Amino acid sequence: MRLRMILLLAVTALTAACGGVEPDTSAAVADDGPAQPVAVLGAEGGFVTATMNVLRPPRVVLYGDGLVIADASRQMTLTDAETGEVVARLEKDLAGQPPTATPKPGAPSVTDLPDTVLGVRGKDGKMLEVRVPALQQLADFYPKELVDAKKAMEDLATRAAEEGAGYVATRVRLVAEGAESAEGKPSPWPEGVPEPSGTVDPVWQKDLEGAAASAVTKAVPAGQEYGRSLFTTGSGQVFVLSWRYLLPHEQSPALPAKG
Repeated sequence: MRLRMILLLAVTALTAACGGVEPDTSAAVADDGPAQPVAVLGAEGGFVTATMNVLRPPRVVLYGDGLVIADASRQMTLTDAETGEVVARLEKDLAGQPPTATPKPGAPSVTDLPDTVLGVRGKDGKMLEVRVPALQQLADFYPKELVDAKKAMEDLATRAAEEGAGYVATRVRLVAEGAESAEGKPSPWPEGVPEPSGTVDPVWQKDLEGAAASAVTKAVPAGQEYGRSLFTTGSGQVFVLSWRYLLPHEQSPALPAKG
């Protein structure tokens, strides 16, 4: 990944924004390495189902090589200059913010809503993350910089959805949720896919790759209704299966890190 180059572009973009020299986009390319996010917008918590909590992907991730992935379903690639501009903007907006933001006095009380998570990789290579409870609902009670950072990333996600292509991967995250009382006739468990083991409380999850991942995507089409994704194990247990593609940087204890 051209991470060091992107961070250098971010520095020059910030300098230009402050009235300095024009951005220099001729920086030398650093050696490629493992995929690393340089800007992220996501959500955590809130009143959601156990399955959604496990499968919920970041709203949008920008990687050091310009790859943008929105909702783990759409992708596009930015130029080095565009990537540097996004990183510079988020660095500026998130600078000095606490790890968890607090709304101004007088904000109404809200519950069961997710925290917005904004992240940017700084010039030191470390990821700076800021969590903002109920940012969308309480936008007027937070610093404008946090609202601007979210909008910049949302605009990137919208652009990926409109201009990009479908995102697919060789690795998936599988979630099984008990559905003994669900209506519908369950299908046989997909061949080659591990069955839930141990206690399923409330869900069982496993990251898969290769043939097992392919079997899941073929047997359980994305976006199917609850009752149409029912499967029964060899022992007769009934589960509803859900999955999503894993992002390049996502790893599981079951899968060794690449690179």
